[in-house]
Amino acid sequence: MDLQASEFDRLLFFEHTRKTSEANYASNPLDADNLTRWGGALLELSQFQNGPECVKMVTEAISRLDEALEINPRKHDALWCLGNAHTSNAFLAVDQEMAKSSFTKAVEYFRKASEEDPGNELYLKSLEVAAKFSQAPDLHLEIQRQAGSQQAAPAAASTSNTKVAKNKKSSDLKYDICGWVILAVGIVVWVGMAKSHLPPPPPPR
Repeated sequence: MDLQASEFDRLLFFEHTRKTSEANYASNPLDADNLTRWGGALLELSQFQNGPECVKMVTEAISRLDEALEINPRKHDALWCLGNAHTSNAFLAVDQEMAKSSFTKAVEYFRKASEEDPGNELYLKSLEVAAKFSQAPDLHLEIQRQAGSQQAAPAAASTSNTKVAKNKKSSDLKYDICGWVILAVGIVVWVGMAKSHLPPPPPPR
């Protein structure tokens, strides 16, 4: 119940951020900070969507973040968010080649973010985990398989002995998935910090 309430609050916050950013963009389309907030909010909101709607939001987030980088190519938080957007694309991709291409882009953006803000642990962690996925495409396949098996009957959980043999690989996989959970939390923290720069919601009319 608490989790549902907090998720709803999160949804409202990022929706408010998106709308505010959209309004600010109309009056000043060259504000890189605003575009970065907008892209980050869209990325967070995409997690509440399914299928085509999720892909559409991630694509729009990439577009806004690209705009921010056209204005300021060295904006490290926009570079980092773009890395997360390409990571989302990789996880959404069914085709392995597309996933690999997205992970490669994510690595590039995380590397640039780390170069622009040396010593930022979140950026370095993002780079480390993205590099693992880009060098081991079978991990992506394994996640796709696990996502599919979670929707299947629970009986499939203890069928074959090969799962025991893959114990270490499984724990490595859990580590990588935890890495992406850290990134998701990082986005929440980042936009939360940006909240202080947002104007308050307009009063009711």
